[in-house]
Amino acid sequence: MTTEMTLLERARNIRLAIFDVDGVLTDGRLYFMPDGTEFKSFNTLDGHGIKMLIASGVQTAIISGRNSPLVERRAANLGIQHLIQGREDKLTALAELREKVPVELDEIAFLGDDLPDLPVIRRVGLGMAVASADDFVRQHAHGVTLKAGGAGAAREFCELIMRAQGTLDAAQAEYL
Repeated sequence: MTTEMTLLERARNIRLAIFDVDGVLTDGRLYFMPDGTEFKSFNTLDGHGIKMLIASGVQTAIISGRNSPLVERRAANLGIQHLIQGREDKLTALAELREKVPVELDEIAFLGDDLPDLPVIRRVGLGMAVASADDFVRQHAHGVTLKAGGAGAAREFCELIMRAQGTLDAAQAEYL
């Protein structure tokens, strides 16, 4: 965490939350069947956190270095509004996304885990790493989740933003 601003202060004005996939929405393992088909394991707690964040009025996006129809399907199921896949240069992908979603850099949050995520993590208003992220990435992020990628880190990230914006209590109260 930086000394200039707390994570809650950084999260207060977020209008767009962006997620990496492998290592963030999944545990980072790549599973391939003998016929070459791929499968991924997503965490349902993370998924519900993303749905709550969207319902609170924050737009969401995925920027992933790999292409996967599974990610396209997961994004659609969760209602994630923007999907950019197959892009190792995530900073360029971020610039393209900002052409579609007119937000300032300090209104963007990003959750990543590896070196290709770091340029975005360092430029947005709230750049975080998951607990299982590369050491160097964790050192240079604004903050690090307590939970690992694919194990609740995205939910923690979503709830941090909602807590900062005063929408978390109301979203949880719906279930009481």
